[in-house]
Order: sequence, then structure tokens, then C-alpha cells
Amino acid sequence: MKATGGVHSDKASGSAPSRAFEHLPPERRLAMPAQDFAATPRDLPHRPFNTDLWARRMLVVLLALLPASMAAHEMRRSIGLDGISTWEGIYLALFIPLFAWIAFGFATSLIGFLLLTMGKGQGVRPYRARAMAPLRGRTAVLLPVCNEDFQGVLGRLSIMERSLAQVMGGERFEFFILSDSNAINGEIERVAYLKMRKGFSRPVHYRRRALNIGRKPGNIAEWVQRFGGAYDYMIVLDADSVMSGQTMARLASDMERHPHVGLIQTVPSIVGATTFFARWQQFASRLFGPISAAGMIWWAGSEGMFWGHNAILRTRAFAQSCGLPELPGRAPFGGHIMSHDMIEAALLRRRGWDVHIVMADDSFEEFPPSLPDLATRDRRWCQGNIQHVPLLSKIKGMHPVSKFQLFVGASAYCTSPLWLALMLVVLGGAAAGVWPPSAILPSGSLLALTAVLLFGPKLLALLWALADPARRIGFGGGVRMVRGVLADIALSILMAPVSMLTQTINLFGILMGRKSSWNGQTRDRDGMAMLPAIWLFKWHILLGAGLTLLAVRSGTSLGWIMPVAAGLVLAPLFAAFTARKDWGSHVAKSGLFQVAEPWWRMQNYQKTRYRQLQLDNARPPFDALSNAANDS
Repeated sequence: MKATGGVHSDKASGSAPSRAFEHLPPERRLAMPAQDFAATPRDLPHRPFNTDLWARRMLVVLLALLPASMAAHEMRRSIGLDGISTWEGIYLALFIPLFAWIAFGFATSLIGFLLLTMGKGQGVRPYRARAMAPLRGRTAVLLPVCNEDFQGVLGRLSIMERSLAQVMGGERFEFFILSDSNAINGEIERVAYLKMRKGFSRPVHYRRRALNIGRKPGNIAEWVQRFGGAYDYMIVLDADSVMSGQTMARLASDMERHPHVGLIQTVPSIVGATTFFARWQQFASRLFGPISAAGMIWWAGSEGMFWGHNAILRTRAFAQSCGLPELPGRAPFGGHIMSHDMIEAALLRRRGWDVHIVMADDSFEEFPPSLPDLATRDRRWCQGNIQHVPLLSKIKGMHPVSKFQLFVGASAYCTSPLWLALMLVVLGGAAAGVWPPSAILPSGSLLALTAVLLFGPKLLALLWALADPARRIGFGGGVRMVRGVLADIALSILMAPVSMLTQTINLFGILMGRKSSWNGQTRDRDGMAMLPAIWLFKWHILLGAGLTLLAVRSGTSLGWIMPVAAGLVLAPLFAAFTARKDWGSHVAKSGLFQVAEPWWRMQNYQKTRYRQLQLDNARPPFDALSNAANDS
């Protein structure tokens, strides 16, 4: 073990000298060469064609194309009896892909619902405790941080390392805090780490880089090159992640049992919500997420995805496959790869390694506390996913499913401007006299089909939860669960047009060269002042007013445009209201968005744990965590 400090300066940027600090074990270097995207890897293991897996994928595609074809036929009958004009052609070119998009989501959720309710979804059911052979390999648990609340980071780390103490093979795990924080926050981290490290029950190492090169993927790559040779596996977490020792051990055991697997990604649940917005999203994620995840796991198979955290990777496979080059040119398409996780999964699969997704009951992450904080994070994701578009043709040897996943990720951010364009075409065509106000609107049957595709996954998730007594109790009973779903639908209708315009603005800003920063995230907030909220959502208010005036001028019924206009005009009030913690506490007491808090009460435990360690470095009683772990 060594503790060192040094002064480094970034001469290229002219920044002030910054002091690095590290308390680390001896180095065991591992080469991680940058990948040549233009060359297909050679000498790859031969895998037989999986007929069953490809049949699943074809089924999902057919289930998505069927309602899209029905919708296209219905609209063709409505507007194309006398031929297709330019305006009508534009309308159909926008409508059909958007309808196919929501149909694909419904098909995935429907399959997940059938798998989970019919008892044949063994490949998608959550991890459970099982007898495991003694672990032979060593696992490093990596926590990259960048200007985070370090008290929370250490609190969550203490929960995990104490949980590992209760698991057979827990001694095979070590923790690494990999900091990219600035000098001021780095000093706070150094003092807190030195004060607390002796209170941990297993090795907890810390390193802060003086120069933040390559953001999070550069942070992890630097660790792999210096220490990766000593560890068979690495569990990558985010600063807000928590995972039980039981799940960590199960992941490591499965990696040992399946040497062809390069990555296992868990599906994390949202935890620790305090504001109204976060509690709503926590409820929606817990209730609606499992059936969608189950369907995705079913058709993805060994070509799963990586979300950058709450996953285990085979260290040598990662080093061999995932060295990321810096792309030529300027942002958004050049520079460091921002959404590295999806690319890393594709590169692992490109080298022949399997990538799987599993549903784990005790893998957790937090959620942004407000709508503006979510939009800030979403903008970074938007730039990263748009950056993937040229890589679809540049990365040679990529698996077709990996290409599809990258395409879907990028197209998700293109649907928002397409929805906006569709509304403008409908209203603009009516105002210009191209078609009567009612001629272009969907028929009753088509509206009913659209409602089924949009809200069907929520109703399927509700039926699944109602049929399971344990899950029903976890959500506070059937009545509270139904109330929560109805409230979620109403709030989602208000939020949808806000997200539509926000993503459209972000997309065009990125294409114009305004790149996103990648700093510490806002993980705690209590309220939002109204005047800043109005200024932040000024374009939403103007668009809402403009759409209303355009509908009135064109003679179009206001019934279908009012939910969109209302969501846009009320965006500042919606953002300010849902960012409040007192309303979050109110809905928690009323049971509106009630969810079971498995394993531990996160906020109280981590703060108590931190204070006890800070005061005397003593190991506090573990009864609360032990009892919760036994209950989960």
C-alpha cells in the first residue's frame, strides 16, 4: 500500500497546478490498446447461429410492424383516396415511423408481461440467492466520482462493503474510489478518506487524478492499465449506486461459471427519492420497468447492453476490447466518446464476448431530483447518442444487434423533433387550406389503437403487480397502486410535450456545435424559484401559445392540442412544483407513490454510518443492514 501526492499542471490549458493524491496497492499493469475501428478483429471464436434467438427478434419486429401497418393503411384510406400530395406525403413520412416506434415499445413490454406472468421467463427473472462454489477470482469494485457529495459516496460505499462481510467470498473484493474532482473538492475527499479508511472492514483505496483526461472512460482506463492485471473482474458503479454483497458475489460467481461472458449488466432500481418528481419517477420505474426490461432481455440474449454502471466486467476482456480512441474532428461527432458504455458493449461483442443483462432485486441508483436536472443529464446523453451515428459505419465487424441498439439509442432523440414537426404539419396544412381541419386527424379506431400502444405497458405492469401479493403489498395495496398509475398518466401527459421541445432544442444545439459539459450531477434539490423557471422554459411557453393560436386560426378542434399546449405553458409551474421536498414528503405520507424500500433505509443509514466513522472510526452495529439483507 502506498500513499503519494504530487503537483501536476496542465500546460496546454494554462490551468493552475493541481495536486493529485493516491492511496493504492502495488501496481499490476495491463495493456489496454486503443481499438482500430477500421479493422475487423481476427481469430475470433466461432459461435453457431442461434436460430431461437433470431426468431425472438423477428417476432418483436413483426409485433411492432403489424400495428404500424394497420395505422398506415387507415391513414392512407383517410387522406390518399385522390392521390398523395406533397403535404400528405410529408405527413405520412412523419406519422408511420413514429407509430412504429411506440409499437416497438409496446411489443417489448407485452412479451415481458407474458414471460413474467406465465412462469416461463426463467432467463429474465430476478437474481435469487443460490449455493455458490467458493470464489477463486479477485474483484475490484470501482466508484468513479467527479465533484460529488463525498459524504454520500462514503455512506453508500460503507453499506456495500459491510454487506460483503456477510457473504461467503466477500474477502475477494476490494474497493477503489477513482476521483476526477477539482482541487478544492479533492482536498475534502482526501481528508475524509484518511479519517475514515480504518473503519472499513476490507480494503478501500482512493486515487484522485490531477488531470481529468477522457472523463469517466479515461478514469477507468487509467485504473485498468495500472492495476487491472491483479483483478479478474471489475464491478463498475456510479457515485449514486448501491449493490448488495449478495448480488456482487452472484455476479462474480456467474462470470467464473461462464468464461465466454465479458459483461453482465444488472437493471438497477431507483432509490432514495425525496422530491415529488423523484418519488414519481421512482414509482414509475419500479412498477413499469420490469416488464419492459424482461422483454428486452428476452430478445437481446447474448447481445445485451451496458449502461456504464451497476455491472460486472471481465477485466482482461475489457482491456483487450474497449480501448477507446479519440475521434477526429470537433464535437458533437469528434473528440472523446461521451456515451462510452454502449460502444464498449458493442466492442466486447465484436471480439466474441457475450454481453448479458439480468434483473437484480438489490441493485440501485438514484434519480435526478427535478425536471431541469433530468434535462441536463439528458442533454449529455443526447450528444453521446448522436455521436454514435457515424460510428455505425466506421466500426468494422460490429454485431448487427449492436448496430441496431446504437441506432435505436440515437433515433430516440430524433423522435421529439419528428413529433413537433408532425403537429406543425397538421396545423399548418389546415391553416393553409391544404385539408379540412378534421380530415387529417386520426379516426376513432386509430386513436384507440394509439392509446393502447401508449398506455398499454402501464396497464400490463399494473395487472402483473396486482396478481403478485408480495409486489402488491410493496406498492401499498391495490387501491394505492391504481391511484399512482392514474396520477402517473396525468403527469406524463403534462411532461411529454415539455420533454419533446427540450430534446428538440438540445438536439439542434448539439448539431450546431454547442457541446455538453460532463461535471458532477445535481443529486439534491429542494424547490425552484418561479422567475428562473419561467426564463428556463420561455420557449415552451411561446410554443404552447403559438400552437393554440395556430389551431384557432386553422379551425382545428382544440381538444387534441390542448394537452400539448397546457403542458408547454405550465412547464415552469410543473418544474417548480415537482422539485419540492415538502410535496415529496406529502405524497409519501399519503401513499400516492409508495414503493417498498428493500434492504435498507438508505438516507438515514448512510448518514448515521458516516457520522459514526467520522467520530471514532468504530465499526457500528450491523443489525439493521443484516436484518434487511435477510429479508430481501
